[in-house]
Amino acid sequence: MSLSEQIKPISYFKDNAAKAITEMTETREPLIITQNGEATCVIQDIKSYEETKETMALLKILAIGRRRIEAGKVTQAREAFARLDRILLH
Repeated sequence: MSLSEQIKPISYFKDNAAKAITEMTETREPLIITQNGEATCVIQDIKSYEETKETMALLKILAIGRRRIEAGKVTQAREAFARLDRILLH
């Protein structure tokens, strides 16, 4: 966890939800909620959430590409560009 993350008990969030959401929106830092002293969930602003989802999608694409390379399922660049030219020009 980074030093800028907020860790609060669920009772704090129940009593201060609007304030906590405003702070998260301004700072773009997540809020970690605890129950009985254990971290149970993370709340974050929507922009950070969308950025996280986008990053995860890109990482998945990279992982798929790496697995295809390792499996030998590759196409030479010249062939790939020729195929794109045929598709785009017809």
